[in-house]
Amino acid sequence: MHRRNELTARYGLIGRKLGHSFSPSYFRQKFEENDLDAEYVLYELDQIEKVVDIFNEGINGLNVTIPYKNAILPFLNHIDVAAREIGAVNCIHNSNGQFIGYNTDWLGFTQSLKENLGDARPAALVLGSGGSSRAVQYSLKKLGISYTVVSRSENGIGYDALNETIIRSNQLIINTTPLGMFPDTKVAPKIPYEYIDDQHFLFDLIYNPEKTLFLTLGFERGARIQNGWPMLKYQAEASWQIWNS
Repeated sequence: MHRRNELTARYGLIGRKLGHSFSPSYFRQKFEENDLDAEYVLYELDQIEKVVDIFNEGINGLNVTIPYKNAILPFLNHIDVAAREIGAVNCIHNSNGQFIGYNTDWLGFTQSLKENLGDARPAALVLGSGGSSRAVQYSLKKLGISYTVVSRSENGIGYDALNETIIRSNQLIINTTPLGMFPDTKVAPKIPYEYIDDQHFLFDLIYNPEKTLFLTLGFERGARIQNGWPMLKYQAEASWQIWNS
C-alpha cells in the first residue's frame, strides 16, 4: 500500500463511552506498517443522529460499538447480507460516497471459536440477546452448532430456568453480556456454576479484564476458557480488509 498524496485518510470509532478502546492503537499500528497517511479518531456521540456530520466530513471508514450497532442501520446506504440478518453493524465502509454496513463480530467470533473447538460441535448456551448475541447466533448457525439463548428478555429462556440438566447438556457457554466488564469486574451472569465441569468450554466476549469472574468461576470448576481478545483482533482485521478491499 502506497502513501497517499491527497488529504489524510480518516477512520474512526463511534460509540458513547470510548475511553478504554483498543481500536486506536491497533489501527494506528496498521497505518504505520502499511506506510499509510491516515488517522483514527474516537467519536463519542450522545445521539446517533450526529453520525451524519461524520459522514459529511468524508470519513473513509468507521467502526461502531455500544450502543449504536443497531441504531446505525437507518443511516446507511447499503447493508451487507450477514449484517442485515444479524441486525447489527460494527464496520462501515465509504465506497464512493455510499456508506455500506458490515458485521465483522461474527467473523472474529467464528475464527476464535474454531481455533478452540476444532471439529467439535457441542450444544451451546448463549447468554444475552443483544447485538453481540445475534452475531454469535449467526456464527453458530454457520458452524452447525445448536444453541439456546438465555436472557432476561422474552427471547430464549430465563436464567431462573437453568438447572443441572441444561448446564450439563450444553458444554459450550458463551457470555455476550457486558457483565464483568471493567470497571464492574465483580459481577457475572447468574448461572449455576456448580454444574460446570472439565467437559465445558466457557467463552466470554469481554477482553477487559483478561479473566472475568464468569471465566474464573468456570476455570475453578475445571472448564476450558477463552476471553474476547482473539475475537477482537480478528474482527478488527476483517474491518481493515473491508476498508482496503
